[in-house]
Amino acid sequence: MQALNKKTIEDINARGKKVLVRCDFNVPISGGKIDDVKRIAESLPTIKYLAGEGARVILCSHLGRPKGRFDPKFSLKIVAEKLAELLGQTVAMASDVIGEDAKAKASALKDGEIMLLENVRFHDEEEKNDPEFSKSLASLAEIYVNDAFGTAHRAHSSTAGVAAYLPAVAGYLINKEISVMGGALSEPKKPFVAILGGAKVSDKIGVINNLLGKVDALLIGGAMTYTFVKANGGQIGYSLCENDKLYTAREIVEKAKEANVRLLLPIDHLAADAFKNDANQKECFGACIPDGWQGMDIGPETVNLYSGVIKEAATIIWNGPMGVFEFDNFANGTKEIARAISESGAVSIIGGGDSAAAVEKMGYADKVTHISTGGGAALEFLEGLELPGIACLNDR
Repeated sequence: MQALNKKTIEDINARGKKVLVRCDFNVPISGGKIDDVKRIAESLPTIKYLAGEGARVILCSHLGRPKGRFDPKFSLKIVAEKLAELLGQTVAMASDVIGEDAKAKASALKDGEIMLLENVRFHDEEEKNDPEFSKSLASLAEIYVNDAFGTAHRAHSSTAGVAAYLPAVAGYLINKEISVMGGALSEPKKPFVAILGGAKVSDKIGVINNLLGKVDALLIGGAMTYTFVKANGGQIGYSLCENDKLYTAREIVEKAKEANVRLLLPIDHLAADAFKNDANQKECFGACIPDGWQGMDIGPETVNLYSGVIKEAATIIWNGPMGVFEFDNFANGTKEIARAISESGAVSIIGGGDSAAAVEKMGYADKVTHISTGGGAALEFLEGLELPGIACLNDR
């Protein structure tokens, strides 16, 4: 994989140098409190290492979608306070990004001290990857570290632009993401099983095409199932279906046959007469969901079939839930697949987004090898696409 030869923070001497670190502090906040500190916690190894090496650490991140203007509800001040608590040391908070306060606080930093810039998306130049904004941001520091995998697929100033003006290396989190996922894709232990779910075939075409030359089995779940079922002549009631992707679905099935990949579709479905948790339920077998019903989850026979394949796997990649897991009555398929993966003993990689949320919600997070911190970034990485926030880093 193109990303595995990048320099990391251990390849540089940061002592006494100002180091700009792009983190992903886009945390959920409600009632003035951070609901989940996972993204902050994931950044701690890199921050602690740099501070411990005597670097002068300047952190930056986005939070929410402030649309290029200052909005106090998207201020990172709450993150600075949580960081200070988790690190056990002061984290200075700048009131701006590239303004006088940021410059003054950056200049005043001593070895081992840490500061946090205000939300980079308070400037609309950030998402435009504006060269002048990138240059101004880079001027605060002498080294750039990207440790925000969740935004590595975005070519923004703080994720890619600044690398044009500074030596640029990966933090521990990015290095872990690209090493674990890249290793699984380039040298997987066999059998290699991919499990793909979610709503749309169109979201997964690139991933499927990239994985067909690598995996031994491909298990399909989620609403994307019904595009395949209809493409094969099955009856899907009023299940979600991409009618403009029926030919693509048939093409994928043929490619799988040619690549000698075992492509499995659900053999039974849990259907509902409305899209709600307390809807009436019906188990439907084969490729037959009657009119007035829609597929909401894989059925128990499919759970048994897929679990058997998972049990024999040595490497597993999972991206996308098996059903409408946010409804408790239709979460069983996703939960049972998560359980099977956690008990498999395989190298197991959860590709961010909804499947990561499902694994964490269902209590299996500590029983899988790796949960990606990036939804869109993980998806693009699994497609084999070059991520701007990684491509910009210096090669070894």
